[in-house]
Amino acid sequence: MWEYAIFIIAYLLGAIPFAYWAGRYKGMDVRKHGSGNIGTTNAFRLLGAKLGVLVLLGDALKGALAAYLGYRFFGPWGGIIAGLLAMAGHSWNPFFGFKPSGKGVASGFGIILVLMPKITVMAIVLFVLVVFLTRYVSVGSVLAALTVGILVFLFNEPMAYKVFAVIAVSGVVIRHRTNIQRVLKGTENKFNLKR
Repeated sequence: MWEYAIFIIAYLLGAIPFAYWAGRYKGMDVRKHGSGNIGTTNAFRLLGAKLGVLVLLGDALKGALAAYLGYRFFGPWGGIIAGLLAMAGHSWNPFFGFKPSGKGVASGFGIILVLMPKITVMAIVLFVLVVFLTRYVSVGSVLAALTVGILVFLFNEPMAYKVFAVIAVSGVVIRHRTNIQRVLKGTENKFNLKR
């Protein structure tokens, strides 16, 4: 019975606010600057590449660890449920009043890295290429997520992974809707690593 606590742990893992902690280390509350998100992209923009990479690794690790624990104890469905809970913990953080707090892309990356490594590599290549060419992290994130959604079906992954793809991709697209609107208007911030 205790193994069901993994799902609570997964949610709490997702809620670990690496960007917030990194900002505090630099004397800044990232919730009050940039996009206001406690996610990887805002950390890169506000805190620079070194801390941004650490936040990326932390955010990906919490998704990966949640998915791994869920998979280990409950198989593919457990991995997906735990992974989605980690994304939810990141995106609606209980330590910050359950307000929208991140978009869950890095956590989602960690999840698919554990559960679908082949698809992860393809999504990463596309993400890097799109960000390099456009300088829009939001466009890279959305296109990489859509790629995961398509490849899960093309590679005929287990049903649990297909369900995850539909839910996660929908979440990523919905959470990026304002970014998409800004891209279309030409007002979206471009990614810059000058720090």
